[in-house]
Amino acid sequence: MEIKCIITDDEPLARKGLRSYIEKISFLSLIGEYEDAIQLNTALKTLQPDLVFLDIEMPEMTGIELLTNIVNPPKVIIVSAYEQYALKGYEFDVVDYLLKPVSFDRFLKSVNRVHDALEKKQKEITDYIFVKSDKQLKKLLFKDILFLESMENYVIIQTTTSREIVYSTLKLIIESLPPNIFHQTHRSYIVNIDRVIAIEGNLLNINSHKIPVARNFRDKVYNLILNNRLINRP
Repeated sequence: MEIKCIITDDEPLARKGLRSYIEKISFLSLIGEYEDAIQLNTALKTLQPDLVFLDIEMPEMTGIELLTNIVNPPKVIIVSAYEQYALKGYEFDVVDYLLKPVSFDRFLKSVNRVHDALEKKQKEITDYIFVKSDKQLKKLLFKDILFLESMENYVIIQTTTSREIVYSTLKLIIESLPPNIFHQTHRSYIVNIDRVIAIEGNLLNINSHKIPVARNFRDKVYNLILNNRLINRP
């Protein structure tokens, strides 16, 4: 599981320290770094982090004030030099409250807690989708879906046992699929990366099917499939 995180702190040294800790942990991915809560508020409009490391005392707007004004925030770990805000922070259901200077072992304990919580939540997510095909609403398990192919105004969903034709678009369907499993490889294809059994140049082998990978998707898709599992590198 990859946890996308953001650092928000007005102290450059504090940001540097957190960044160095994040780089040591394989399941953390830093997608943003900001100097104040106003910048973070803007970033949250476009980015979708899983976790925010948030300072309290910052110019113009405090971390607590930001938490007061945002709806459905990501997981938050407060990192502050002031312990008097701890109780207030927990009123906003923060995961943890770390006092500066933060040791690596304390940091690790905190992010492991986030990892366990997000993993548990992910397991509770529905593992199927209903689609209308052949005048029926059919239940398809995510694990049984091999790939999806766009054909003008229709999408063909190839499963392990059937071929369903659905009146829809790829864009609409992918919004209902778990992003940790399904990824677009081409403007006309979405694949279940867990079902890829081989890579041949710009083609993915899924059972007896060969799915093309467009150049603009290639690096991201191949990295997701291999995910550091490539043993014998050429």
